[in-house]
Amino acid sequence: MDAFSRLAPFIQDFIYQSKWEELRGIQTAACEVIFDSEDNLLLSSGTASGKTEAAFLPVLTRLWQKPPRSVGVLYISPLKALINDQFMRMEQLLIDSNIPVTKWHGDASVTQKNKLVKNPEGILQITPESLESLITNKRGACLSLFSDLRFVIIDEVHHFMRDTRGMQLLCVLERLRRLTGVNPRRIGLSATLGEVSLARDWLNTGTDRACAAPVTDEGKKRVRLHVERFVNYADKRDFEELDNGGNVVGLSTGDIGHREHYDYLFRMTLDKKTIIFTNSREETELVIAHLKEIAKAKKAPDIYRVHHGNVSALIRETTEDEMKSADEKIVTGATVTLELGIDIGSLDQAVQVGAPINVSSFAQRLGRCGRRGQIPQLLFTFVESIKINAADTLGPINWEFLRTVAIIELYTKDHWMEPIPPLKHAYNLLYHQTMSCLKGNGEMSPAALAQAVLGLGCFRDIPQEDYKYLLSCLIESEQLQRSERGGLIIGRQGEKIVNSHKFLTVFQAPEYLLVKDENRTIGTVDKIYPVGTRFALAGLTWETVDVNEKSKVLFVKLVPGISVVDWDVDFEVELHTVLVRKIREVLASDRDYPYLSQRCGERLAEIQYIARNSGILENLVTQLSEKKYAIFPWVGTRQLMTLHYALLHRKIKSRLLWVTCLYLEVAFNGRAEELETILRDILDSDLDPHDFPLPEKVQILGKYNEFIPLPLLRKQFVEDFLDFEGLREDISSANIPAIKNNSK
Repeated sequence: MDAFSRLAPFIQDFIYQSKWEELRGIQTAACEVIFDSEDNLLLSSGTASGKTEAAFLPVLTRLWQKPPRSVGVLYISPLKALINDQFMRMEQLLIDSNIPVTKWHGDASVTQKNKLVKNPEGILQITPESLESLITNKRGACLSLFSDLRFVIIDEVHHFMRDTRGMQLLCVLERLRRLTGVNPRRIGLSATLGEVSLARDWLNTGTDRACAAPVTDEGKKRVRLHVERFVNYADKRDFEELDNGGNVVGLSTGDIGHREHYDYLFRMTLDKKTIIFTNSREETELVIAHLKEIAKAKKAPDIYRVHHGNVSALIRETTEDEMKSADEKIVTGATVTLELGIDIGSLDQAVQVGAPINVSSFAQRLGRCGRRGQIPQLLFTFVESIKINAADTLGPINWEFLRTVAIIELYTKDHWMEPIPPLKHAYNLLYHQTMSCLKGNGEMSPAALAQAVLGLGCFRDIPQEDYKYLLSCLIESEQLQRSERGGLIIGRQGEKIVNSHKFLTVFQAPEYLLVKDENRTIGTVDKIYPVGTRFALAGLTWETVDVNEKSKVLFVKLVPGISVVDWDVDFEVELHTVLVRKIREVLASDRDYPYLSQRCGERLAEIQYIARNSGILENLVTQLSEKKYAIFPWVGTRQLMTLHYALLHRKIKSRLLWVTCLYLEVAFNGRAEELETILRDILDSDLDPHDFPLPEKVQILGKYNEFIPLPLLRKQFVEDFLDFEGLREDISSANIPAIKNNSK
């Protein structure tokens, strides 16, 4: 029997009414796993490939065939907006099914939540934080809500795998299994997975099930890519305007590249439904503000919107609705908020200002266009500031531009994306789950608490002595307290933490101030802009008219012109060795890259010439000045940072010039050959990274780190970030003559 014939009648009717010609490969594969096994299921395929339907069609059929006595399906999403979007899609699919769907998050209806608690059934759509709240504060309700839970569907698996929020989700699911005695099957959905085996292991955590990850042939997909470049000259001598007599009559302000860039973006997005992606909220605001000004000057309609995490939910939702259904071709500036699968209909194109963060991000952003049979189209733009007198020979190299070419090549030609390494020592989450267990269970003996928490799959690599040390420190700081019976309860200081509404989240969020125009919320900022100060938000310029510091509210009025805004925390990125190696390959290559404009092609040739003549492609060490050297091991960020600390161990100072820098700059009173000898000696040694001279407060950033003793934070940094073995392996395979010759 084919997959379609096995689906419930109401689903078959839905498929007929939607005029589907056939089930897609991934949908057929998912049906086979769900109907013919009891395995977990990982569905990884491109955006808009039908993953959500692939999961729900067979799952809903199973529920229809044998209705559960409680909520049957738990759908977990990283975003409330994605839940709202999926809720509307599910309502259409379930019209004739008698299977209800309920959304459960901070903005959802209390009436609907109470109705579900009284009569648990159907599908529950929820965020990890709301599920944490349920299992911590409503254990009795959880028993009835999930007593016959059959499936847990986790959307955007790659998003959860990257940080402790995903580990929190796994912990809560495992605690729910213990509480109810039910072991539901898990289904993970993702468009961007670099190493499927890692995602399969992640999804399986705590389930004791096998996991199927069917591979379907989606065929080769055409994409349209174009990279364009604009130039600012930092030295005004390049812009001297001369009269016929050779006299200077004027000087440029040096921002001609930016002006050309905004004009170009305006032309290229005219009558094209577009998302303009940037890598910072500041740049998103600035780009859209300039496009609004150009449109105003040309008497064109204002179809420009802003979508990022600091814009109010109402404005974001309005933008999503306009993108999906407005007659006008809306142009929206966005950061990562529109990378995830919120349905905004088909796009004409996406634009990336600057380099994508990494290959996975590029894949997500490319996937936002090309839906409904269109060819995905992505335009890249760069604005460079050219300096006549660079600090050293490497100064003129635009590494961001090179990273873009390498990312495009890795995704389109090599079909590669970054694997997401597992987190093994998330001590901040260990604290959180300890406090959550005690809040939900009340007093527990140290042994019972250790068994309950360390028994969770996410903490299998944390030894008991580490947990014992953490508990003793938490008792000392009054986060925990010993009872008269010798058990552990939440202490005086701990009560302040667990009783805060912020306790449910394990991700860091700055203290934001609300920005209001009378009674309308515009969004949030992370600093006080005094009365009379102008700043940008939601693509508009605002002036502060009043400040309520106690309530953390800025009252503003709309004013004309363009302003700027800045946030203290933005996006972090680390480069993988494969990506760094591809950048080196681009520098050494004589290939043509057809998606580069003529100006970009000429710029790449310049950079290649500089790189080849500098020696960085063949030499581990390149001299930059009398006492300054560059070390190019062509390895990823983690391995490069490991080498940095290994050099410090030898009393040699080095530094990473910026977060995505590919090399170390070293101050050294000697010859390049001497430094190379030291590097070879380091690589041949049995160094223990735990002995590295790390800064006293070195740590992987995380909420609740303030309650974790420094030795444990240091251990987490060494174990989960530094990679000495990886450094040795990657350098040995880098084909650098200085290393290769030594190995002979």
